[in-house]
Amino acid sequence: MTDAAETRRRNRATLERALAAVGDVPAQMAHYTEDTVFEFPYATPPGRVEGKAVIAEYLTGALKIFSMKLTVTQIHETTDPDVLIAEFTSEGVVTTTGKPYANTYISVVRFRDGLICAQKEFYNPNAATEALTPDE
Repeated sequence: MTDAAETRRRNRATLERALAAVGDVPAQMAHYTEDTVFEFPYATPPGRVEGKAVIAEYLTGALKIFSMKLTVTQIHETTDPDVLIAEFTSEGVVTTTGKPYANTYISVVRFRDGLICAQKEFYNPNAATEALTPDE
């Protein structure tokens, strides 16, 4: 197996474990570097969260509102063995409204030394807004 193929295999396994751990912040964050960066270009306003500890705090708050499970539907390799593009879906509920929440995501994920160092996540912000808005 080539070094690039082995790197891709290792990174894919890391990504799959990280996404499977959503809901358990310490388990999820075990797959990220200390200086990792999350970006949410479609959030209102667009967001950027930097640093493992800050991201863990951010996720802890978000996951108190969004209770969900992620399902990976496809992972695409790129010419760079340290970059993968993941497609996944979520199913769950918004705890503050009781509304169901489902979304589709595309995430560009960068790795360093087998850990995730950056994740840029694209999703439908309308689905989140609808689920967060209480019925009248």
